[in-house]
Parts: sequence; structure tokens; C-alpha cells
Amino acid sequence: MRTGIAMLGGLLHPHIRPLPDEIFVRHLRSVATLAYIAVMYSLERPTSLEQVVKRSRFLAIGVPVASELEAKEALAAHCHGDANHNCWAWRIGQTYRFNDDGEPGGTAGKPILQAIDGQSLDKVLVIVTRWFGGVLLGTGGLIRAYGGTAAACLRAGELIELVPTLEGTIRAAFSDLAILKARLAAFEGVHVLSETFSGAGAEITASFPQAKSGEIARLIADTTSGRSALVLTQ
Repeated sequence: MRTGIAMLGGLLHPHIRPLPDEIFVRHLRSVATLAYIAVMYSLERPTSLEQVVKRSRFLAIGVPVASELEAKEALAAHCHGDANHNCWAWRIGQTYRFNDDGEPGGTAGKPILQAIDGQSLDKVLVIVTRWFGGVLLGTGGLIRAYGGTAAACLRAGELIELVPTLEGTIRAAFSDLAILKARLAAFEGVHVLSETFSGAGAEITASFPQAKSGEIARLIADTTSGRSALVLTQ
């Protein structure tokens, strides 16, 4: 939609023209396709792995993190002060960071990030700590050692699937509010985030599984006989 706000359901926010039916159907299909393609995983719990490469000791630990603050806290907790290098990378959605911690640029942090991305992982921090063993590994050797240790650590961990979610708002009259909230509460994966009230009714903000957006939109429209709709927040 030209306004940047998508509509799901029978009604739309005032002053925004509704989508034609065929565009609405294509929107629902595209949402379902995106949800199918973009399956991501995270670690269920911290995992670690150690290996020795040409007398250097490499210790990797992977940690699930939900925010940049959690990533920083995990870094502080798991870096070793007696090591030569504590190299790391993390990804949280579209945001990522990596650090070579004194190793030649591009030989440590970036390969760790590539190990995370290569296994379709999100909300994950990996730290690879090195205790130097006296043998220089060279650029290629460092890339293989850091990236390989990170990848092996992640493969050894237990994974959980991350369900893609969306957020949206629903404006409902007081006469529809109780039954609508009951129906939403009974729908698996729907979480009401906030409610604001006015003289005409309430505005509900909720999160829900992306793949179920079409079903939820129809539920809202059916429950309120088309008086309310789900408006996706971008």
C-alpha cells in the first residue's frame, strides 16, 4: 500500500483507501511465502567446543542473546583475560557486530559471523578465544581456525526454531471487545502487547506468527462482522 501500512481484514484505518481484493489476496500469499522461506534458528542454551590447531588452543562458546545488551553482558562473562585473543561475532536480526581482537583484519570476527549466517542462526553470539601455541597460522589458517571452531561449536549445540512474527493493531467497538479478546487469546501464538481506550472503543496492539496473519485477519473480520480489521505496523 502506498501509505506504507498494510491492511488485513474488512475495514481499514480512516483516511486510507482499502486494497482491491486481488491485491489483498496476493499480499496474504506473499506473507505466507516469506514466512516459509525465512526459517531461522537460535541456540536453545549456551554451547562450547575446544580444539587445538598447530599447538594453539581455540575455545568457542555460543550463547543465545535477544538484544545488544545481552550480547555485551555475555561478552563480559565469557572472555578470558589470560588469552591472547577473544574474537567474537553476533547477529540479532539485521544487526550484527564482529571483532578481531588483535588478529589480522578479517581473519577472525568475520569468519565467526559467516559461521553463524551459514547455519541460518539468529540471536546468537559466538566467542572464539585463542591461546597462542607458538606457531603462526597465516591468514588462511586463521580464517579456517576461527571459522571452523565457531561452526563446529554451533553444530554441536541444540537449536530451536525462531517463529517469524508481525505486529498489528485492531480498533474495536466496546460491543465487540470482550468476544474479540477471547478469540485472540484462544489463538496460539497471539500476544496482546497493549490496549488503549477511547470513547468509541479500544485499540489493541498484538504480535502474532507471520504465517498465521491471514487466519487472524479473517478471525477478526468474522468475529466483528467486518467492523474491525488488522492493520500491520511496519
